[in-house]
Amino acid sequence: MAGISPALLFLIIFFLIIATTAVKILREYERGVIFRLGRLIGAKGPGLIFIIPGVDKLLRISLRTVALEISPQDVITRDNISITVNAVVYFRVIDPNRAVVEIENYLYGTSQLAQTTLRSVIGQSQLDELLSERDKINNKLQEIIDKHTDPWGIKVSLVETKQVDIPTEMQRAIARQAEAERERRAKVIHADGEALAAEKLAEAAKIMSAYPATIHLRFLQTLTKVSSEKNSTMILPLPIDLLTAFLQKKEE
Repeated sequence: MAGISPALLFLIIFFLIIATTAVKILREYERGVIFRLGRLIGAKGPGLIFIIPGVDKLLRISLRTVALEISPQDVITRDNISITVNAVVYFRVIDPNRAVVEIENYLYGTSQLAQTTLRSVIGQSQLDELLSERDKINNKLQEIIDKHTDPWGIKVSLVETKQVDIPTEMQRAIARQAEAERERRAKVIHADGEALAAEKLAEAAKIMSAYPATIHLRFLQTLTKVSSEKNSTMILPLPIDLLTAFLQKKEE
């Protein structure tokens, strides 16, 4: 080292610094968007890349899927019900060049777009539709947000509404509506059963009227069933045909 002049030592250190700043290492999920004297060169990576220090500017862009949570939004549905709803948007950058050039901050821009779209779509839907057809709402949100973020080089893969908060008064009203619906179904099922039983009884009556002996067989079956239950009192219905003969003899 004693034989190296200060000027040569300075040049060696200078070139080492230049080499260190010129070499960049990008991970598998990263891309480097390079600007040379303000002009876009393109995206490079992953792995080892070289830039010109002082001339090139490198911006690292992640290609991994981002889970962006939408803050709770106060929305009035189409049937004039005030609710609070939040959601999660899953997206990733598919074109690093457009994600840098077309929008200043693609994370902030996607977040704001998701909020306004959520308010708009929920405002056009009824509460029953929001509660029972959540998949349809999610697909509509995903389609709209993906369409507007496509010029930014962003692909929205999924949108999920997380929670829908309904006022307490409306919850009680929904509970009463559900109870009334269950009572209506029970009455309909009971009425259907009565109608079916009436049809079967009518068919049985036609068969018995065609074959009078079946009435006596049915009477004997009833007696057998009643006697097996160990009742202290037994009521025996008598067919009118049996009493007719006794009445005729009395009149004579």
